[in-house]
Amino acid sequence: MSDATPASDIHESPGFDAMTRDIAEVPAVEVIVTVAVNLMSAAAVKLGLTEEGEEHKDLDEARKLVHALAGLLDASTTEISSFHAAPLRDGLKSLQLAFREASLVPDEVGQGPGEKYTGPVYG
Repeated sequence: MSDATPASDIHESPGFDAMTRDIAEVPAVEVIVTVAVNLMSAAAVKLGLTEEGEEHKDLDEARKLVHALAGLLDASTTEISSFHAAPLRDGLKSLQLAFREASLVPDEVGQGPGEKYTGPVYG
């Protein structure tokens, strides 16, 4: 067996120019929302909110993801419409509350992940 990529696979994969054209056609709002949803999904997994729950739970990783999501939403709120921002903010708040509930020693109100950007989150 050879480790070389077959010639047919090379021709089927998109080139850099094709990928650049594709991303150029995507509106910035769509990119921002997609990244936010990916951060939300990853944070939910790390908070143990999936069917597998405890298997993937890692609060240190969840903290980083929730904090990054809060920063992204804070920075992009004026760039995306409230139609997009409102459900993302609701999801962020839910993740922040889930983080507080999952923590053995909860952060002080205003000190949790992302609260630097959102302000204190109350239940």
